[in-house]
Amino acid sequence: MAEETPDLRGLPKSDAYATLESHVHAVLDGIADPIAGMATISSLLHHGFGHLWTGFYRVVEPGRVLRVGPYQGTLGCLDIPFGKGVCGTAAERGATVLVDDVRDFPGHIACDARAQSEIVVPVFDRQRRLIAVLDIDSDRRAAFDVEDQTALEYLVQWFARHD
Repeated sequence: MAEETPDLRGLPKSDAYATLESHVHAVLDGIADPIAGMATISSLLHHGFGHLWTGFYRVVEPGRVLRVGPYQGTLGCLDIPFGKGVCGTAAERGATVLVDDVRDFPGHIACDARAQSEIVVPVFDRQRRLIAVLDIDSDRRAAFDVEDQTALEYLVQWFARHD
């Protein structure tokens, strides 16, 4: 299937996320593989919005360790302990963490020094088990807001519907 990755940067966020959602469903139609889902969603988000880094950290030791999964951008950290950095904090809490300025986040893990702001969204399966976190970094401060949070939390529900 030859899907085009839409450039969503010129659209109002609500329209951009609606377009993204329809592309995710079109590309992943008939697919239930979580790794394919992570790769596809990472690519569409990253290229659609022009983020610095977009990807997933998968739970490899429940309650203990996240490991880099499909992503777009420069090299990511390989393993992140639960409770460490923004990703580990979101995993430990099971809740989205929105950071306007990563320098103000205690224990921030700087995989890319250009990162200024970050949003990390937990990803759950059908049984509400944490399987990953979606991590998005921006080279701009305060790049993410509640509208992003709501849309991304809805987007990652794909994994609960397709496990």
